[in-house]
Amino acid sequence: MRRVFLLCLLALSFPLFAQKAAKAKKASTPPPTKPPLVSVDITKLLVGATHLDLWLLCGQSNMKGRGFMPEEPKNAPRIVMMHKMDDQWYLARHPLHLTGDAKTFQGHDNAGVGPGLTFAEVLAGQDKTVAIGLVPCAVGGSSIKLWQKGAKLYDDALRRAKLALQTTAPVKARLRGILWLQGEANANAQELPLHAERLRAMIEAFRTDLAQPDLPFIACTVGEMKEEPTLSNLKAMNEIQLALPKSIPHTACVDARDLKTHIGDAVHFDTAAQNEIGKRFASKFFEMSKP
Repeated sequence: MRRVFLLCLLALSFPLFAQKAAKAKKASTPPPTKPPLVSVDITKLLVGATHLDLWLLCGQSNMKGRGFMPEEPKNAPRIVMMHKMDDQWYLARHPLHLTGDAKTFQGHDNAGVGPGLTFAEVLAGQDKTVAIGLVPCAVGGSSIKLWQKGAKLYDDALRRAKLALQTTAPVKARLRGILWLQGEANANAQELPLHAERLRAMIEAFRTDLAQPDLPFIACTVGEMKEEPTLSNLKAMNEIQLALPKSIPHTACVDARDLKTHIGDAVHFDTAAQNEIGKRFASKFFEMSKP
């Protein structure tokens, strides 16, 4: 009798264990591959470059990136990143939003491939004289409320933008724009009616605080991979973002609604989708740059 009871208990427990294991698998991203990050003297122009353009990467987990990383790290000689934790400059590689130690990667979280590096590669490929400096600021799960002037994530992004400009002053770097991928956290009936105004307020605050009234701001739609009723809210969020250029000058929105591949959770774009988003960010910027 006891044996039958144990077997029944095991049978009932197995789906629970399987569910937890599947969840753990979905949530994981490979840790960074060695060797350590390669430090850069940002007070000098990188080899072959005549100027340095800086970009802020803001938003939540899809900007941070959760795509699986390549086995071998990329170290493009004209693309650098400001480390998320130590504020130092290194040759850019995945994950751009590294939270672990630059040498040992101790403290690394689930950051993986986002759109930022491919975006920079396209820009550097089009202009052989430019160096790209990426300033990662995204935080997973973050509401746009945390990106309002005076809130934690806005203040930290502003601090990092100013520090990036300060440390690159010897080479006369310029802040070229902001990439934005966020919205899942606010895609609900309570937050959606407020989102457009919050987005406007954030863009205007960045432009004022950075003394660049025409600073380019490029958003990207969130993934429409969930089922109803969540899907309707995601679609409503994307309509708000796609309408951005009609109401705010020097803004654009990448349309990624057709991208459906994800890491297994119907939320986070996989590596292929992230690379495509990076290319679309670059295309939007080229469109905005035309006379």
